[in-house]
Amino acid sequence: MSVDRHMFKCAAYIIPRRDNEVLLSLRKNTGYMDGYYSLVAGHVEANEVIEEGAIREAHEEAGINIRPDQLQFVFLQHRQSADPIDEYIDVFFEVSEWDGEFTNMEPEKCGGLDWFDIDQLPESTIPDIAYVLTNYRNGQHYASQRKVTA
Repeated sequence: MSVDRHMFKCAAYIIPRRDNEVLLSLRKNTGYMDGYYSLVAGHVEANEVIEEGAIREAHEEAGINIRPDQLQFVFLQHRQSADPIDEYIDVFFEVSEWDGEFTNMEPEKCGGLDWFDIDQLPESTIPDIAYVLTNYRNGQHYASQRKVTA
């Protein structure tokens, strides 16, 4: 008997920390939440473990190099949607050490990389990201969000 299994998409995020500040990236020309701040992140690719995806995205988007031992797991989010094809497992890693300087490597998709006090995020932060950062700041490590509209 064959059973169809539900599949999740997985995204890896980094939360660069500098004292009480967090680095956010301003989205542009992506078709999703352009003009809003997010974190350096991306989909985990086939045959890639989550840490490798986070490290790859940090280099591709922000020009920094991170070693696996510099990643600290801090948060897991299950994002549900009315459309099961858009259901995600999001994994967040804090980084406080890295090699290189943060540089906007994708100016066609990013309006800039800026440091913000984690207690005073810009109003134009993507709501899902603000939700995670607030919970993470409060010492939580997991959340789930159910969206009833696609």
